Amino acid sequence: MSEPDQRRPIRSFVRREGRITPAQQRALKDLWPRYGVEAGGAPIDFTLLFGRAAPVNMEIGFGNGEALAAAATAHPECDYLGIEVHRPGAGSLLRRLAALESGNVRVMLADAKEVLATQIPDASLSAVRLFFPDPWPKKRHHKRRLVQPDFAELVKRKLRPGGYFHLATDWREYAEHMVSVLSQTPGLVDISGLEQFHVLVVSRSMTRFEQRGHKLGHEVWDQVFLRNC
Repeated sequence: MSEPDQRRPIRSFVRREGRITPAQQRALKDLWPRYGVEAGGAPIDFTLLFGRAAPVNMEIGFGNGEALAAAATAHPECDYLGIEVHRPGAGSLLRRLAALESGNVRVMLADAKEVLATQIPDASLSAVRLFFPDPWPKKRHHKRRLVQPDFAELVKRKLRPGGYFHLATDWREYAEHMVSVLSQTPGLVDISGLEQFHVLVVSRSMTRFEQRGHKLGHEVWDQVFLRNC
């Protein structure tokens, strides 16, 4: 009998904790009971989690949370689940949510792919947002990119029919990779150029990473794929 495969899963991120400020640390301690969702638990009941039935948008890798908080404030009719692996960014978002007295955002410190696979019910999300993920530009690192066929299929399964996957990157080659992968995923349709696409792109809050890229002259590519079945 062959030995089981003990290889570690390929991660799309590297945990760079960096410096966490006392304020961020306090936020993680004091505000987590209010806004935090523990990873590794049972599938999430969003109606129970948010106390209402509303469209749920997931944002993967929210950075310092500024764009996510802005989106949640602009769209109080929607609920938002933000997933990040870096504690300083989560601490910043928690502080921002408390200052805004937000009630429609919850936060997880976890690997988004694992959360999608184990804790998000099928056909439960209205949107998945992935803005400026690590492009892993070196060819030998391309396997670390989050957007791969299995991930695209997973996202599609978690979206409700009519839900959408919105991506943005400032790396042309990664943008082309994203389009190639998603275009070959049955049930996902590219709506670039349509009215809904333009509305979503214009309304998307600019991230701090994107602002820095614009100052450096980087072009940004947005893509939106709709689940049509």
